Amino acid sequence: MNYTLTQIPERTTKPRIHGMTMVMDKGLSCRQVEDFLETSASYVDIVKLGWATSFVTPNLDDKLRLYREAGIPVYFGGTLFEAFIVRNQFEDYRRLLDKYKLEHAEVSDGSIEMKQGDKLEYIRQLATQVVVLSEVGSKDEAKIIPPYKWIQLMQAELDAGAWKVIGEARESGNVGLFRASGEVRQGLVEEILTQVPFERIIWEAPQKAQQVWFVKLLGANVNLGNIAPNELISLETIRLGLRSDTFTQFLDGNGAVSSAYPHN
Repeated sequence: MNYTLTQIPERTTKPRIHGMTMVMDKGLSCRQVEDFLETSASYVDIVKLGWATSFVTPNLDDKLRLYREAGIPVYFGGTLFEAFIVRNQFEDYRRLLDKYKLEHAEVSDGSIEMKQGDKLEYIRQLATQVVVLSEVGSKDEAKIIPPYKWIQLMQAELDAGAWKVIGEARESGNVGLFRASGEVRQGLVEEILTQVPFERIIWEAPQKAQQVWFVKLLGANVNLGNIAPNELISLETIRLGLRSDTFTQFLDGNGAVSSAYPHN
């Protein structure tokens, strides 16, 4: 930090177990990646190359090298995994991870129908090769998954070997965890948290109001994902109570930082 302020919540430090920020790269050029890392490398924990953008991204090796040299893990979006699966190319996908020296992968079923047992088996197999993030939730806004099913899916995927489970919201933030308006399905989130440890969940929250909501509920060290590169510094100020939306969140009358969540 550039100067001292009191009553700032303590942030976890890298490598973080919780308090993570997952950034979505939707096609940054190598020069844009360099600029992004110059300002934000210390705040980003992992980068997702959105959906199947890696298939058409020029200079992919150079981009991955930049992230690797900055010590930031990268993985391909879950939609690319699904594109391989629907074409019966799972082994090709595994070879792809090795080709690009990736240490993380996402398993999802947001765009295709997949039996739960099959998804768990993909997680088990990939977990022997890389660190697995698994995504729960559908990209179809008409498909509403009840809370008990979210919990069952998340628990099963963690048990199968997933490092973190991701709550689906898409890059737009209007499906899965959220209503079409972008409003958080509050009851769903709170019910999930009664059964699944908060540090094992990355909540996709691309919209500012969604980020604010999660910080107010779970504190500065909530795991958030699908953050746009140009919003990362802004998110960090939200986490620290240095933007009007969370300005009083970590203040109290005694001059001490208050905890917004017992696990924070």
